[in-house]
Amino acid sequence: MKPTGNTILITGGGSGIGQALARRFHALGNQVIVAGRRRDALDETIAGHDGMAAMVVDVEDPAAIATFADRLIADHPALNVVINNAGIMRSETLTGARDLADAEAMIVTNLLGPIRLTNALVDHLTRQPDPVIVNVTSGLAFVPMVSAPTYSATKAAIHSYTLSLRHQLHGQVEVIELAPPGVQTDLTPGQATRDMYMPLADYIDEVMGLFEQQPTPSEILVERVKMLRHAEAEGRFDQVMAGLNGAV
Repeated sequence: MKPTGNTILITGGGSGIGQALARRFHALGNQVIVAGRRRDALDETIAGHDGMAAMVVDVEDPAAIATFADRLIADHPALNVVINNAGIMRSETLTGARDLADAEAMIVTNLLGPIRLTNALVDHLTRQPDPVIVNVTSGLAFVPMVSAPTYSATKAAIHSYTLSLRHQLHGQVEVIELAPPGVQTDLTPGQATRDMYMPLADYIDEVMGLFEQQPTPSEILVERVKMLRHAEAEGRFDQVMAGLNGAV
């Protein structure tokens, strides 16, 4: 991925990792469009950053995604990078029958949302110079957090989807996976102030250094997430699983 001169869409750009990435990519000389459900949050992201743009989209609505994609291409025909970052995380208890609304919302937002948006934009991207798709997964794609089973499962699914996407688009679109560890954001209540999570500024500094490498790694992995990413390959899965979730 070239570091500058891109036109970049970032979903979930109204807060957290998406917002921080948007501002840093903009500072490097890229045209950045942030997208999300809440116009006020998007406006906060772009405030004071001349040239950034914001567009509202509901990633849970397939018709809205299709309409959004058409409008995006019309307004920003040079679009060549898509960062599928929007996601939600909710805790769940699986020990009895329950309302599945939270599980279904996570599947739609975290899994179907990126698949649908990629589908809506892939024909455009394959015609662009230097096209890139970045899918944001999680360290929990590789070692699940048992209190967030559906969230972890959606991230594992997007990891698998990204591998297939990279294979099928080889030579046409560069496909990158960004797998964060726990980062101090508002993804879950109180997470932004928990000491055990990585400070957002430190995370983005390390991530941007990796994005600026040439060639760009196919997986953007800060040092802190490698324990999860490589646990199974290094024969440490059970140990890391117990450490993450507490021994049963």
